Amino acid sequence: MRDGVNIAKLGIPAVALVTEEFWPQGDFVAESLGMPDVPRVRLPHPVAGTGVKNMKKVAAEVAPAVIDALEANNG
Repeated sequence: MRDGVNIAKLGIPAVALVTEEFWPQGDFVAESLGMPDVPRVRLPHPVAGTGVKNMKKVAAEVAPAVIDALEANNG
């Protein structure tokens, strides 16, 4: 979250990738850093350590949402 917020504050298009387990913490961090509406995409939890095949599956599933979030924020 912090990276996404910091990059967005620089005016660079950014989307934070946050697993469902940490979504509430993402709300808190975004709010506390003054950017409650920073674009975010929810990932399943866990992603790390689930293997290359699963990581590719998750990436393919969330890529459209990442693109949509970038376009909505820069359209």
